[in-house]
Amino acid sequence: MTMNFFRGVMGGQPAGPQPTGAETIHKLCDRVASSTLLEDRRDAVRALKSLSKKYRLEVGTQAMDHLVHILQTDRSDSEILGYALDTLYNIICNDEEEEQDESEDMAAAPPIPVSGKHKNVPVSDENAQKQEEDLGVLFTDKFLGDSENVTLLLTLLEEFDFHVRWPGVKLLTALLKNQCNQVQGVILVSPMGVSRLMDLLADSREVIRNDGLLLLQQLTKGNAAIQKIVAFENAFERLLDIITEEGSSDGGIVVEDCLLLLVNLLKNNSSNQNFFKEGSYIQRMKPWFEVGDDNSGWSAQKVTNLHLMLQLVRVMVSPVNSPGATSSCQKSMYQCGLLQQLCTILMATGVPADILTETINTVSEVIRGSQINQDYFASVKAPSNPPRPAIVVLLMSMVNERQPFVLRCAVLYCFQCFLYKNQKGQGEIVATLLPSTIDANSISAGQLLCGGLFSADSLSNWCAAVALAHALQDNLTQKEQLLRVQLATSLGKPPVSLLQQCTNILSQGDKINRRGSKVQTRVGLLMLLCTWISNCPIAVTHFLHNQENVPFLTGQISENLGEDERLVQGLCALLLGICIYYNDNSLENYTKEKLKQLIEKRIGKENFVEKLGFVTKHELYSRAAQKPQPVFPSPEQMLFDHEFTKLVKELEGVITKAVHKTSEEEKKEEEVKKTLEQHDSIVIQYKDLIRDQDTQIQELREQVSTLSLNSEQMQNQITQQQSQIQQHKDQYNILKLKLGKDSQGLSSSQGEGAHVNGLHSEELSQLREEVEELRRQHTLQHTQLSDKDSLINTLRCGAAAAAQTAEGGAGGSDNTELLGEVESLRSRVQAQCAEISQLQTERLELIRRAEAVSSDPASSSESSADTVTVSELESRLAAQTTEAERLKEECRGLREGHAGLEQQLASAQSTVAIEQTEKTKLQQEVQESKKEQDDLLMLLADQDQKILNLKQRLRDLGETIDEDEDELDARDQFGEDDDDDDDEDEDNND
Repeated sequence: MTMNFFRGVMGGQPAGPQPTGAETIHKLCDRVASSTLLEDRRDAVRALKSLSKKYRLEVGTQAMDHLVHILQTDRSDSEILGYALDTLYNIICNDEEEEQDESEDMAAAPPIPVSGKHKNVPVSDENAQKQEEDLGVLFTDKFLGDSENVTLLLTLLEEFDFHVRWPGVKLLTALLKNQCNQVQGVILVSPMGVSRLMDLLADSREVIRNDGLLLLQQLTKGNAAIQKIVAFENAFERLLDIITEEGSSDGGIVVEDCLLLLVNLLKNNSSNQNFFKEGSYIQRMKPWFEVGDDNSGWSAQKVTNLHLMLQLVRVMVSPVNSPGATSSCQKSMYQCGLLQQLCTILMATGVPADILTETINTVSEVIRGSQINQDYFASVKAPSNPPRPAIVVLLMSMVNERQPFVLRCAVLYCFQCFLYKNQKGQGEIVATLLPSTIDANSISAGQLLCGGLFSADSLSNWCAAVALAHALQDNLTQKEQLLRVQLATSLGKPPVSLLQQCTNILSQGDKINRRGSKVQTRVGLLMLLCTWISNCPIAVTHFLHNQENVPFLTGQISENLGEDERLVQGLCALLLGICIYYNDNSLENYTKEKLKQLIEKRIGKENFVEKLGFVTKHELYSRAAQKPQPVFPSPEQMLFDHEFTKLVKELEGVITKAVHKTSEEEKKEEEVKKTLEQHDSIVIQYKDLIRDQDTQIQELREQVSTLSLNSEQMQNQITQQQSQIQQHKDQYNILKLKLGKDSQGLSSSQGEGAHVNGLHSEELSQLREEVEELRRQHTLQHTQLSDKDSLINTLRCGAAAAAQTAEGGAGGSDNTELLGEVESLRSRVQAQCAEISQLQTERLELIRRAEAVSSDPASSSESSADTVTVSELESRLAAQTTEAERLKEECRGLREGHAGLEQQLASAQSTVAIEQTEKTKLQQEVQESKKEQDDLLMLLADQDQKILNLKQRLRDLGETIDEDEDELDARDQFGEDDDDDDDEDEDNND
């Protein structure tokens, strides 16, 4: 029953009125909403898909909600999901695609009368396209009315089935094309939204991967947050791998899509640029530019790919990036050899002209402002015979009027970037024009620039003038050096200076101008002259020395000419204003005052300022001021240089003020300047004096600190030494007592008899104890004397430092005597130790023999042996008595040595007293220095107040005071005050 009804709806009836497209679509939508069988819903959605292109409005209006419901409920059937996604894509997408021949879809579609098709509505193609786009935006807004629809779409992309994933990718891409910001916002807040899209790049099916690239291109447009997320999802690694797999520059459209996505991720995104550089991905770009010897037959796709690769390099080193990031990328490109590879393409033969032009622009920005890269570029040689510098070869193309216009602009940009912040390169270029360095056998950069400057081609004139101006940019030395250049104009005539020749061409051009001379040449020469003489009084004097120059300029400015000539008049006014502002009044006829009087009489101040202001109001001036690269749609519009626009902006205001100043104001300004200069010199002198005094005070403080430390160390050493001496006195008293007892025992033993039988065991024990005590005493004495040696060495170092600090040489001699006493004492103690050891050995032997005698009384029969033993003992006792006397003498010597040490202690104490006196004197000097410094600070405060009064007078007179100098003086003053505060804190701490 259900199928019969469906056939009736879809098949129609042979007789009766035919249903319209809207009616058929309405019935199909009812079937989608009401059918319980999946097959019925699938057939209805399939029919809607087949009608969605022809009846886009009806299907989108009636079926979108039903299709979204299908996506939500029928997740288990991939076929109906695919039909629904395809249908939504057809009604949302605005691209005109070739209709696919889907016979099975058309078989299910009902016969619709031709009159119901919107495609046959008679409207123009332009209006039809606009209506299509409006429909796409309308249905996109309807789909995005519920943000959950985008989240649902992201979930469906996780399906691996081809019939679901591919149409899902295409649908999301179409949504991004129509409403990019809104879809980006939903994806950004969706959990794992960007990660799901990044998974498309890993799909093994190329069609999904390639459409995934297109999707990511749309997703990353103008959204830095998404760009960062995509980059940190390992996008750089995957894209570079795909480019390598596809053949790099020889690859197809996929390589182009990868490069476009990389440009999106890196352009104006400093975070991603830094991540790309830190990840060493710049090194992986080098193989892209390995061009072989055979450069013929480049395909259009290879040219496109290489263009994008060069553009990617330029994104990393663009002048609009932060200087630090650009410099870092330039350094990496030089280190990995990428710059060398680009220069190889630059000098290769057979490279297409557009690729060569873009390579020149890329090399320009890689070397711009990087000294090491500029030096390398200066060393590059062209493979010619003989080899010529690459700069010379490029300049030959710039001044050759047969070369393409874009190529000549690129060479000029390259030359400008080579000289940007490169005073070394500027000097080398100017040196090729000086008489002492000209080589007649070779073509130099200077010769090519002069040739272009004076050729018949106005574009060559302009390019050469701008290039030469960049060789003088912010370089006073080269401006003065270029004044030495002399030109031989014709045989038999004396040479003229380059400066004079430029003004001659200007005046001759003015005479020819009535017959149609080009303005471009004159503008170029005027820009060169303005750059040359600005901020260079010597060049201004040279320019004014020619009596014809000032009348020519005033004549140009005062005339009423056409629109094109007004620009020349404005530049002439700028040149004359520079002659006033940077005039040092060395020429009596052309002082500042006389030039201003001349302007007032022949031109009028208001008219002069009006002509001067016309330069900045010119449309081409604003275009040139936007970016450094010279990009012009046609050669005729090539009038202004980017760096020159900065000069005009800087000078316009000051020249206007200089022209309006009266002579009295000039005199007052000069007086104020002189006063300020004198005051500045005085302030500088006082600042230097204060700095010197600060240095001296700091040195004195260090000396006081050192002396204090030395004094404390000496005091500690003296205390330790006194303690040691007291210990030694006690030890010597004990030793003296022991030696006295020993001598008494020996005398009593000698007087008792000639045999040792009378020695009692108590006496032997007492003798043994005395020997042991004597041994301990001498061991202790030896240890203490060693400690004393180390202490005296320390004292010697401290005494030497004290002797260097204090005035007088008594300390040195005392230390020498002390060292001599110590050495004498050490030798005596060593001898004494040896003698005591011998005495101990002999006493032990005596005790052993006495014990042997007392234990064996029956041996009295051996009288002869006993007699011999007694004799030996008597002789030894006599020797011991002598030794005891000698030891007494040694003790007296030791006491005398200690008396000498006490004298040394007294001397050290006197040295410490002298150092304390010196310390007090230094502290007094510090206090006096502080008082002097306070007086100087008061004087500086008075001088600063005078400066403020003078500057206020200048402001009242209408003069502009440089606020940077005020801030600098204020910082200097505050810095010195802070230093003084720090010094006072340190003094208080001391």
